[in-house]
Amino acid sequence: MVLPAETEQRVKRRALSACRDNLRKVLDVNRKIPQMFEYFLNGDKEAAKKLFSEIKKEEEEVVKARRLVSQELAAIGAILLSREDFLRFTNLSSEIGDFSEGIAYYLLEIMEHKWKVPEDIKKDLITLSDAVLEAILKLREVMMVLTYGSAKTLEKATDVEIAERTVDTLFRAITIKTLNSKLDTPVLLLLRDILQMLENSADKAEDAADAARMLSFTI
Repeated sequence: MVLPAETEQRVKRRALSACRDNLRKVLDVNRKIPQMFEYFLNGDKEAAKKLFSEIKKEEEEVVKARRLVSQELAAIGAILLSREDFLRFTNLSSEIGDFSEGIAYYLLEIMEHKWKVPEDIKKDLITLSDAVLEAILKLREVMMVLTYGSAKTLEKATDVEIAERTVDTLFRAITIKTLNSKLDTPVLLLLRDILQMLENSADKAEDAADAARMLSFTI
């Protein structure tokens, strides 16, 4: 059955609102990661523990929001032909929340075990986490202009790509620096995982921007 145009638009607005809410929660989680690295730099374990608890709770909210998007799209049903694109966007952006929780967990473990990490590497990690946050902020801008047309969405999606390349450059440099730092194997492995999750977060932001670009042709 073909629905009236206004009904189709209302359905799209429902789906878009759910996706934006999910992304807002993802961003809330990731905003805390540079702060977690600050506590790591300063050796403030108690503050890091408290912040990790907040991150865990907010990541749970991301999971709930992702589930709500799925339920919303299921309720809308086949009348929304682009529902797979909405779902893909949400799944990609939600993974950023998963990575954020993992990063915070490993940082706290390094602090708990009192493994030594050079201060310059700690500062580099703050720089990298700030760059990742910038990529996710650019992704939010993509979603904010999604209803303004594909040209505007493409412009903002390009900004995400640029931000991702900045993350990639930093990631490579810090990875080589870390491998050359002669750290103990346990902390070296954890730092490598942390670096990879930071880069993966920016990669997911870029992939989500691509999904949003596809959505812009249908909204």
